[in-house]
Amino acid sequence: MRILIAEKDASSRRVLQSTVERAGYAVMAARDGQAAWEVLRAPDAPRLAVLDWRMPGMDGPEVCRAVRKRGDPQYVYLLLLTPGDDKQTLAEGLESGADDYLIRPFEGFELKARLDIGRRILDLQSQLSSAYEEMRHRATHDPLTGVYNRVAILDELQKEWLRTRRDGCSLGLVMCDLDYFKRVNDGYGYPAGDAVLREAARRIRFGLRAYDAVGRYGGEEFLVVIPRCTPETLRSLAERLREAIAETPMSVCSTTLPVTTSIGVSINEPGGAADPEALLHAADAALYQAKHGGRNRVVFSTHTEPELVVAAT
Repeated sequence: MRILIAEKDASSRRVLQSTVERAGYAVMAARDGQAAWEVLRAPDAPRLAVLDWRMPGMDGPEVCRAVRKRGDPQYVYLLLLTPGDDKQTLAEGLESGADDYLIRPFEGFELKARLDIGRRILDLQSQLSSAYEEMRHRATHDPLTGVYNRVAILDELQKEWLRTRRDGCSLGLVMCDLDYFKRVNDGYGYPAGDAVLREAARRIRFGLRAYDAVGRYGGEEFLVVIPRCTPETLRSLAERLREAIAETPMSVCSTTLPVTTSIGVSINEPGGAADPEALLHAADAALYQAKHGGRNRVVFSTHTEPELVVAAT
């Protein structure tokens, strides 16, 4: 683990660095508070710092306050080296954002013990962050396909809708429904159906831009949110998704299955639909047209209030 040490006196800094290195830590050294702050504000900054109280430029408490004010997502554990045991001074250091303090002069084993405490706290914080991210992922993603679940993709739609209204840009929806999916489950079993859904989700994701979002909207239905698009690029993207599903049969359960998808597309341009539900309704109506028009096709719905214009491709 890397540790930043900030000490104004060169001789004391060398002794401190040697002590920390003997405790088993890698060391980055700074000679004043401003240099320490520059290190701590970098993206790859150490997560544990030992700061001398009295330094030119910025003293130890000032560095602590700057770190806490910034609000780094990765917590930084701060240890102040204090000049004495005055209770008011110690309280000031802790109130500045320091996690712990060590009163000069101190022994090497004392410093090691305090650093080990900081490392254990940071390890625990990392474990909690990982657990939180795992829980958040489970709450927002479909466990079978790995794409967003219905609630999460509708949240993405709402966020992009608000951005559209704020920035005056367009927003497209692509609704994909796998054709005759029940025949896969009935003829080959649910494991085959699951494999088809996973592969379909993979092919859809592969055909999207980095800032597009896809979610499992229903059983075999996927919803794709496409911000900042034109009718032409949206139509082209939908056709690519259709071809990605249909062109190559899917290898599932020791067999290959031809799979196609019907796609309904809608777009909202500045001054268009009044709410995202209207955009969803337009995409769903276009999907209905695709299903009843022969399947394995894209139907494009241009939603311009109050009319709905549908064109099959």
